Amino acid sequence: MEKRVVFNERWLPVLLLLPQLAITTVFFFIPAGEALYQSLFRQDAFGLTLEYAGLDNFRVLFSDPGYLASFRTTAIFSVGVTVLGLSVALVLAWFADRLIRAKTVVRTLIVWPYAIAPAIAGVLWMFLFNPSLGLVSHWLKMLGVDWNYLLNGTQALALVTGIAAWKQISYNFLFFLAGLQSIPKALLEAAAIDGARSWKRFWSIVFPLLSPTTFFLLVINIIYAFFDTFPIIDAVTQGGPSKATEILVYKVYNDGFKGLDIGGSAAQSVILMAVVILLTVVQFRHVERRVSY
Repeated sequence: MEKRVVFNERWLPVLLLLPQLAITTVFFFIPAGEALYQSLFRQDAFGLTLEYAGLDNFRVLFSDPGYLASFRTTAIFSVGVTVLGLSVALVLAWFADRLIRAKTVVRTLIVWPYAIAPAIAGVLWMFLFNPSLGLVSHWLKMLGVDWNYLLNGTQALALVTGIAAWKQISYNFLFFLAGLQSIPKALLEAAAIDGARSWKRFWSIVFPLLSPTTFFLLVINIIYAFFDTFPIIDAVTQGGPSKATEILVYKVYNDGFKGLDIGGSAAQSVILMAVVILLTVVQFRHVERRVSY
């Protein structure tokens, strides 16, 4: 039987929703509306004069090879961060859930990176992989790898992808571990008695039961890769070398705050918002169909 909360006062639900509605309005709807308004105008670097441009800012963007290249960079980066972050976190959660000794210590060590600010995490990895002074880069050179992410765009993109995924692994690990602990042990024991091996039990029982958690983390990780990785890229590569790590959100900052193209950066932010909304809708319409609640 479905349970519902019944409010005696008509205005009580509205009052309870008002704080969240106010926060959403102030920090999302108003900035989004302002960005949409500014994307239709050209303005000087100081924002003193406005000239109506219509959709010209959008036409200029889609005729710019650099902007189209940032779409490709963002796609590679977001897929890499999501796949790497989810897969490593799931493996760690699987083994952490099976530990008998030192469970608390291991779980605490895995969760610790989430407490580090993204910019600090970027600086730490930057020192480790510094072409001249980095310890890891020294080991790579000993193995014959010509490592220099300051000059090699592929290496720079791989580095920031690894940092962003490492930073998100702890968050994913917590949810996967909670999901694993909620799976009835009787199901796994029955499968083991029937002769199913560990790998078979994982794919046939564990992973399907984790599908709601995996879907939730898939949406969160894609949004994280699109927006929350800005401090990492700014601290490590600043979009370089040769804009090899300039994802969409960093290009908005680069053109708006450094290039002082207010109208163009506003148009980019509108496109970025539309892309993220579209991806989220596609995930809920198609990916969620394979989720078993």
